[in-house]
Amino acid sequence: MRWIERTWYRPLSLPALLLLPLAGLFALIAMLRRGLYRCGVLKVQHLPVPVVVVGNLTAGGAGKTPLTLHLAQQLAARGWHPGIVSRGYGGKSVTPLAVDAQTDPALCGDEPLLLARASGVPVFVCPDRFAAGQALLMALPDTDVILCDDGLQHYRLARDIELCVVDGARGFGNRLPLPAGPLREPVSRLDSADAVVVNGDGDMLRHERAFRMKLEAGRFYRLADRQVCEQAELSGKTLAAVCGIGNPARFFATLRELGLNFSEHPFPDHHAFAAGDLPDADLILVTEKDAVKLAALPGLGALGDKIRVLPVRARLEPDLAGWLEERIRHGCKAA
Repeated sequence: MRWIERTWYRPLSLPALLLLPLAGLFALIAMLRRGLYRCGVLKVQHLPVPVVVVGNLTAGGAGKTPLTLHLAQQLAARGWHPGIVSRGYGGKSVTPLAVDAQTDPALCGDEPLLLARASGVPVFVCPDRFAAGQALLMALPDTDVILCDDGLQHYRLARDIELCVVDGARGFGNRLPLPAGPLREPVSRLDSADAVVVNGDGDMLRHERAFRMKLEAGRFYRLADRQVCEQAELSGKTLAAVCGIGNPARFFATLRELGLNFSEHPFPDHHAFAAGDLPDADLILVTEKDAVKLAALPGLGALGDKIRVLPVRARLEPDLAGWLEERIRHGCKAA
């Protein structure tokens, strides 16, 4: 998988050229599918509250989950009652499932569990996001806005606002469709999104509503007891950074910005960790997304005492949550 991604994010190469016929077929199917929803052949389902989709155009991580978390917390702080729905990628549940802090990540997936633990708002998962939204509203009828973590291409669920996240460092790679490149939809799809959020450094895209997101590191905490530990505790220790997110390089760069020296151990996005994946080191540094799976490993024991978790939080410029609230208050019309 890492080899494929390296092919995507470099100039046009021989492997990408060989995959062009499949990429053309993928693009055609994606275009036809979207067209069938737009003309009503495939039915779009509407929920009775505003739906905000947080998605992206590329395969892999771009920062959707931290943005969803940020918006959920910001809206709740402003008096709204948001809920979150997600496909639950990597989880086994095929029917709507309410996710709480004790849910097995094997059932719900890593990102929904992280959102349930960190956001303080209800989270439901199902491959059918509309069904997840229905279940959430039935269980919590006071919910007045739903955030869909991922799902830009899940057209069965009607959406009132689309937010498209772009990785500022990697951009759109070779700009080819899957599998020759990283694109799920063409870059022109940005034109129909309500706002674009550029995650990290990189050129701001020419869009009517463009926002910059930066992920700011918090304080490390111990996986075993969630007690905050000072960075000085890491001094003089052999450190290993283990990461199974869409773009591990972003996590490694954050650790380097903190002045840490460590060995890098990248894994595919949503990797199902086993104890044998963890390297021999004094301390092991992981993301919160990976931590929810590692904490569920049976028999982790003393190895778990070595794990330190680095939380990150999104900061948006200008105020995306304020803009979003105004859109919701005005019936989601352009504002």
